[in-house]
Amino acid sequence: MRKLRIALTKGRLERQTVALFEAVGLDCTELRNKGRRLILPVGEYETVLAKAADVITYVEHGVCDIGIVGKDTILENGKSFYEVCDLEIGKCDFCLAGKVGGDFYDGYNVKRVATKYPNVTKAFFADKGMDVKIIKIEGSVELAPLLELSDAIVDIVETGTTLKENGLEVYEKIMPVSARVIVNTASMKLRRTEIDACISKLEQAKREAVL
Repeated sequence: MRKLRIALTKGRLERQTVALFEAVGLDCTELRNKGRRLILPVGEYETVLAKAADVITYVEHGVCDIGIVGKDTILENGKSFYEVCDLEIGKCDFCLAGKVGGDFYDGYNVKRVATKYPNVTKAFFADKGMDVKIIKIEGSVELAPLLELSDAIVDIVETGTTLKENGLEVYEKIMPVSARVIVNTASMKLRRTEIDACISKLEQAKREAVL
């Protein structure tokens, strides 16, 4: 049987996850010196580096047993897997933001909202009973209100620096997000003991590590 395989979200979350792994004594030498490699050993596990949405795809299809991915990506893309714990890293907030001094809720016209997260945005405004036009953006969503493409944006905000530097501000916090551990449904049944042990290590690291 192959090693338990963990899909990691590349970038900032990857670095914070490495700190968690090392906090419980897992050897991350290969991961820290990965070069262009995308599949690497970490202690008794095998890790796969991927973009956030792909982490979910790999776990759903069973090619990875466990995934570490932001709650933002789960809310936007997640379907069939178990979400088992909050690692409390990669913390940020879903926010509604726009030009400084703007009043998004003023007037009766249908508002235009640009976002990388159309499903989250749709649900947020549905809860408010508001009809909005959602514009999907793949890159720097902050450009949309600056170019008058939208009245506001919905995006994840960590420090707010990018908003401030572009003359934007948070209008409303929608919800906090952080990194979660997800598990393939079949793997949870077939490899439960190994997965429980892995999750216990991660939860121990969460308690002990200073990230």
